[in-house]
Amino acid sequence: MADFRRLPPPQADHWDWQLDAACRGMDSSTFFHPTEEHRVARQRRIDAAKEICAACPVLTDCRSYALRTREAYGIWGGLSEFERATILGLRSLRYPAKEVRDYVTTQSDPIHFQLNVVT
Repeated sequence: MADFRRLPPPQADHWDWQLDAACRGMDSSTFFHPTEEHRVARQRRIDAAKEICAACPVLTDCRSYALRTREAYGIWGGLSEFERATILGLRSLRYPAKEVRDYVTTQSDPIHFQLNVVT
């Protein structure tokens, strides 16, 4: 019989947090910009998405995922594409720099985090 203890956990364990997301089932256009979106409309959409994220029970999981995987598009964990790139020390998530950064949230304040350079 195979020794299953050495196998990685099921993939669903890594994604279950999404089941509790405040944005689940919502129109994705609130979180991802359409082509030709102008600056004022974009900021309005970003603000609306961040308002939803602010009340989300899985904000920290979502933010961790987006920073860890370098999500290049959309609002994730209450952060815009530009904000995630800035936190990671990149000019752009679409054209990332070579330096890799990671971050750590604190238990007492999961919204704020500190950057740790990974070498």
